[in-house]
This record gives sequence, C-alpha cells and structure tokens, in this order.
Amino acid sequence: MAIARLHGGPLDGQVIPVDDVEQEQLIVPYSETQVVYERRGELINTGDDDGPTEGEFWFVESEDDIDPYSDTPRDRR
Repeated sequence: MAIARLHGGPLDGQVIPVDDVEQEQLIVPYSETQVVYERRGELINTGDDDGPTEGEFWFVESEDDIDPYSDTPRDRR
C-alpha cells in the first residue's frame, strides 16, 4: 500500500491511499468537480520494513471553480 499526502487546494492536509504513488498526477473527485494534484519531491519509506511508501502531492488546478461556501446555507454567507 502507498499513501499520498495532499498539500494546498480544497483537500489540504488529507492523506489518501493510492495504488501507485509513483504516478505524476492525481485527479481526485471533489464535490461536483475534480481537483488535480501533482507529485513533487522524492518518495519516502520505500523500504520493506519502514511503513507505507509516501509521496507528496501539491494542488495544481480544479476542473471547475470551487465555491468555498457550497456547504453553507445562503443566509450565513
């Protein structure tokens, strides 16, 4: 198993499992759109006995505009 640590964008701070942490991009569903994260830096924990392999992925773009208030009732805006 491998994990991706997400930085920036709407999923900042999330850690998600991935099948292939060596891929260059992750396209992740978010609300009614998708967000794109790009891998940067070296992989860590690549040995057999040091835990799951980890990669750092940084926010690049979203497919559509992201409304940060989409979960907030209109009268609270």
